[in-house]
Amino acid sequence: MTKAELVEEVAKVAELTKKHSEVIVNTVFQSIIEALHEEDKIELRGFGSFRIRRRRSRQGRNPKTGDKVSVPAKKIPYFKPGKELKDLINHSE
Repeated sequence: MTKAELVEEVAKVAELTKKHSEVIVNTVFQSIIEALHEEDKIELRGFGSFRIRRRRSRQGRNPKTGDKVSVPAKKIPYFKPGKELKDLINHSE
C-alpha cells in the first residue's frame, strides 16, 4: 500500500475529502517522525511500537576495492510489531 492509497482509504472510510485525509495522514507521519527525532518511544496498542536503535561506529570494507572504511555511529528507526498484529497476519492464511 502506498501513501496515496492510504489517503484514499482514509477518505473513503471517514467520508472526507482527499485533501483532508492527506492532512490527517501527513500529521500522523510527521508526529511519528518528530517523536523519533526526540528519541521518544511510540506505542500503538495492538499494532506495534517504533523505537530508535543506536549503531556503534565500526570498520567496514569497500566491496569494490577492499579498502577499510570507517562507518560512523548512527541512529536507526526500528518497528517492532505487536502480538495482536502478528496473530492477525498469521491466522489470516
